[in-house]
Amino acid sequence: MCGIAGFYNFQTDSLEQTSILRRMLTRIKHRGPDQSGIYLSDNIGLGSVRLSIVDLSSGTMPISNSDETLWIVFNGEIFNHIELREELLTKNHSFKTHSDTEVIVHLYEEYGSEFVHKLNGQFSIAIWDKNKQELFLARDRVGIRPLYYSEVNETLVFASEIKSMLEFPGFEPKLSPKAISEYFTFWTALSPGTVFEGVYEVPPGSYMVIDKHSKKLTTYWQLPLYKPNEYKYTNIDDAAKDFETIFSDAVKLRLRADVQVAAYLSGGLDSSVTTSFIKNISPENLQTFSIGFTEKDYDESSYQNIAADYFKTQHSSVMCSPSDIADNFKSVVWHSEAPLLRTAPAPMSLLAKSVRDQNIKVVITGEGADELLGGYNIFKETKIRRFWSKDPTSKYRPLLLKKLYPYLPQMHNANNNVLKMFFGYKLSETSSPIYSHLLRWNNTSRINNYLTKEYRDAIGDYNPINSIEQKLGHKLNGLDSLAKAQWIELNIFMSGYLLSSQGDRMGMANSIEGRYPFLDHRVIEFCMSLHPDLKLNGLNEKYLLKRLMKGKLPDEILNRPKQAYRAPIRSSFTSDSLPIYLKEMLSETDIKQAGIFNPDYVGQLLTKMKTKNQVSEIDNMALTAILSTQILNDLFINKSIQELNDDELVNLDKTILDY
Repeated sequence: MCGIAGFYNFQTDSLEQTSILRRMLTRIKHRGPDQSGIYLSDNIGLGSVRLSIVDLSSGTMPISNSDETLWIVFNGEIFNHIELREELLTKNHSFKTHSDTEVIVHLYEEYGSEFVHKLNGQFSIAIWDKNKQELFLARDRVGIRPLYYSEVNETLVFASEIKSMLEFPGFEPKLSPKAISEYFTFWTALSPGTVFEGVYEVPPGSYMVIDKHSKKLTTYWQLPLYKPNEYKYTNIDDAAKDFETIFSDAVKLRLRADVQVAAYLSGGLDSSVTTSFIKNISPENLQTFSIGFTEKDYDESSYQNIAADYFKTQHSSVMCSPSDIADNFKSVVWHSEAPLLRTAPAPMSLLAKSVRDQNIKVVITGEGADELLGGYNIFKETKIRRFWSKDPTSKYRPLLLKKLYPYLPQMHNANNNVLKMFFGYKLSETSSPIYSHLLRWNNTSRINNYLTKEYRDAIGDYNPINSIEQKLGHKLNGLDSLAKAQWIELNIFMSGYLLSSQGDRMGMANSIEGRYPFLDHRVIEFCMSLHPDLKLNGLNEKYLLKRLMKGKLPDEILNRPKQAYRAPIRSSFTSDSLPIYLKEMLSETDIKQAGIFNPDYVGQLLTKMKTKNQVSEIDNMALTAILSTQILNDLFINKSIQELNDDELVNLDKTILDY
């Protein structure tokens, strides 16, 4: 795993180019603390910091093809690089290293931009073609690894993380009010946008070609969608057999490394499944890691211990308190580079740190299973709301909703009227392509009420929900309700938030690479071809997975009720021992100075959080959103970050000046 950065069409001398690129790499050296290198030629600069996992001795980037007409920097892993190397050898390609990076540059030489279809992996790629004078940027199918770009005075600047661009002269980021309204609705900005104006991501499943005349974006992969009469699998036994074959190979590929591979073991079904497959493929001792909470409402330690005992893994657990979340929250926002509505990334950072403290670089995790196999409560909620909408006056149908959210205080004694008020929003609008998310997004969007009049005026009549509903109407037309909801979760929530703020960023902040067998593109394509009843059978989530694993997991794990991964908010941010920096960010003075939030409304929220017995989930999310946005503004707009000094700059293990 690595971090990459660079620029195209930057007219200055090589000494200044080297200095700037070195500083850009230093900002993301957490992504690759082992080695670093740069390539400079005329107006192109490529740089990489490397976390060495495959070919530890000779895989330092940048790497070229044989005649040095193509140069590459690369962030990620190509899990099928061994097979691809063998294919290229039959076509008379020769190799200097055993790294997957060199395989990519030869694939590009052989097949051009279409080589991306051959990759099984998680990646962000930058290739400079000297002959064509073109820069090629590409990103993996579902956006596991990040890649951003911006134009600064006619120079295209790109990097794995936006903070790298802060070291490029003339880059002056500005928060986008419209993007903030999207974050306060969807938990993320809509791709290719980011929270910063003029900064974009290369969208998942896309590549971009840039030359002196243009930049062209091409989508090479999209989530496959099947209409009700097109499903390939309707029989549970056939589906389970084929899934086991595909998933087993996905896990096997992700065990490839020249360093030790460990696993997260959360105590839930998904991580237990991945651990089970790992143990079947590689029975030797496996190290597993988990996070527990001092507040029992969030803690899953008992299930983690059951799983660890069952698999007989060498297990380590770290406990997280509300004060741990508060103490680390500034760093979490710095690495997330986005507003956050949950504190959940903070414990994930602590978990990754515990892995790194044991000198492990790679962990396999269960991300993607909920999205692909109907695991989230929102899928059940949609099913119940559709059932309820057929008889809106029913006293009994809405009671089914009480079982979904036992952790919400307002659900404990909710009667029919309370449930109707809470879940009845646009109940009858079942024809909407975003019906599954109308309620969630409407509730979350109330956070926008805390914005100042100036920010709300800047947003104007832009309504993120209406906008996305119009865009998705044609795309999702004719699909069953679960497929529609899955498309939204996979393309918006998973890529924009889960794999970013909770996944890549928290892992790489601690120089840890996460690997996700459920997100192998073959597994994704298989799961989307399943009849919905094989995923969500009645209200039984992940039906296929449970059927496959019956007798292979402890019953306590297999049959436990779904528990969403959550972390404390109120107790983290209302304590008298709150770090001074966080207190300042929430003070009336700093709120006014930033000009993003209405100080009166923020004050009322803080009073409520400190004095009321019960606060809502929206209150919790609003407090997190306000605090994280204030920190983001301070770090990236006010640039309160510490200046880099010469002693901190990365050492360049490889420097190619090709003028």
